[in-house]
Parts: sequence; structure tokens; C-alpha cells
Amino acid sequence: MSERSPKRGFAARPADPERWVKATEPPSARTSDGAAFTARLTIDITTELRGRIKIVAFQRGVTVADMLRALLAREFPTTEGDTP
Repeated sequence: MSERSPKRGFAARPADPERWVKATEPPSARTSDGAAFTARLTIDITTELRGRIKIVAFQRGVTVADMLRALLAREFPTTEGDTP
């Protein structure tokens, strides 16, 4: 009979959420704009909206990811005191 290690959760809650959010992560292998650090964001959208987004990205000759990154950067610019 083998001993089992105690069951652990997928991820522990951070003790200090503010510090956890601002913590740097290892650089991603996929950086199209030369940014040193990236983070993945997942959202739920309708299939219709997803289709419209893909069509517009194709018409503009860009990837969906690049188009949405630009949109988010425009909508949420860095403010004085923020670290890029």
C-alpha cells in the first residue's frame, strides 16, 4: 500500500490580494508586442458576439487577441503612478 499525500486545492487564496495582483509572473513565450509580462484573461461571450469579433479582426487583418489587446489598452490606459 502506498502513502498518499494530503489532498491540496488547485490554488491557495493569496494572503495579500493587492500584492498578489501586482506581482510579476514569468514572461510568456507568446508576446507579440514585446511586452515582458503577460496574463491570460477569460471571459464568457455569446457565440454571436464571438463571430462578430472574429469577422472584424479578419477584415482589419489582425488577430482577435491583438485587436482586443489594443481595445483594452485604449479603454484602460495607464495612469500616473501605475507601472506598465
